[in-house]
Amino acid sequence: MARKTVKTMRRRSPYFDKKEIRSHEQRLDDQAGELAAMMRLAMEKSPVISEQFENLGAKPTKKKAFELLKRLPVISRERIVQMEIDHPPYAGLLNPDAPVDRIFTSPGPVYEPHLSESDPIWARAYRAAGFEPRDVVLNAFSYHLVAAGLTFHSGLRRVGATVVPSGASGTAIQLQLLRDLKVTGYTGTPSFLKAIIGKAEEEGHDFRNDFRLRRACFAAEPLLPALREEFEQCYGIDTYQMYGATEVGDVAYECSEKSGWHLCEEVIVEIVDPETGREVPPGQLGEIVVTRLNSIFFLFRFGTGDLSRLITESCPCGRTSHRLAGISGRVGEAVKVRGMFVAPSQLRKVAERFPGWKFQVVVSRSENRDLLTVRVDVPDEKRGKDALASFERRFSEICTVRIDRLEYVPAGTLAEGYKLIVDERRWK
Repeated sequence: MARKTVKTMRRRSPYFDKKEIRSHEQRLDDQAGELAAMMRLAMEKSPVISEQFENLGAKPTKKKAFELLKRLPVISRERIVQMEIDHPPYAGLLNPDAPVDRIFTSPGPVYEPHLSESDPIWARAYRAAGFEPRDVVLNAFSYHLVAAGLTFHSGLRRVGATVVPSGASGTAIQLQLLRDLKVTGYTGTPSFLKAIIGKAEEEGHDFRNDFRLRRACFAAEPLLPALREEFEQCYGIDTYQMYGATEVGDVAYECSEKSGWHLCEEVIVEIVDPETGREVPPGQLGEIVVTRLNSIFFLFRFGTGDLSRLITESCPCGRTSHRLAGISGRVGEAVKVRGMFVAPSQLRKVAERFPGWKFQVVVSRSENRDLLTVRVDVPDEKRGKDALASFERRFSEICTVRIDRLEYVPAGTLAEGYKLIVDERRWK
């Protein structure tokens, strides 16, 4: 029996399924059919979508599916928040007859009915990163309300890995789990893995030799080249990146070539001009716009706010999908801090509790970690430690991101028309 198991493992395909190696023409043909079917179902089940297509004056067919898709508006996250206010709780995009396994939330609030556990969400990324049944993987993404923990968990289970749902536990607990359970893999943010390694070194460990962690798959924040080199050269950890959004799930992932991120087979990705919503030629920078093919939540053309370009050349790994050339920045004012978006709409909601206050969020980066500073400009009579403490609590409740530095600035510093969010980070 043992020999058969070993033989089976040696034959394990590097691909999650044959979809990843189908021809480009076959992929387009398959996705056109799936997209047309999704459009027809959406028209039947969602009055919001039905009205959209009626205004276009066209019926979805396989031949016309991609053309129709491009005529639909790009939906930003800010727009989804407003749509959920107008049509609670799912913006009028839910198939009311579909079974929903889980409902997640994100700031706004936005309620998101998620795909069933049979969906291969994130599994393609973990297979490409080399995770397999003999791996024990620390999942350091949060399991509380947000989609991250459970969806990454599902992907790991689909490739057979054993999952340790460590979530938002502190570095000391994470380190204990790494040691006691002989963990071989990690999934989470790169900055948190760096913090765990730092904790190990504080305690006198030689991380590379004292622990078995040899593989890591990151999301939610950039993996800078210097930090990747440190993980791989100093600690012997093979690193991979994956990319997605709560609203649409997994979008793209790195293979062993580490030269761009392969598009998932369950999504249609467009790179568009942020001002016009029209596709730009391959190789040009634009906003990543995603449509996830599914029968539950009919979100067409979700604008991620992230900037990238398409790589259309073939990849030596054998996967035939196009690739994203990483993330080059953000569209608009909303920014992602330690994996969570901070948007002007959230800040305005904070401000409702503090009339007369002016404040500005400044995002910077130090030692591979995002730092969030809030500069507060209020009259002298309203200042005090209690006021700041109350503000900090309210900010954390609404934005779900902890403030690193909260400081008063001289009254009048924030002049009329000041920017609510200033992103000082430089991704190089």
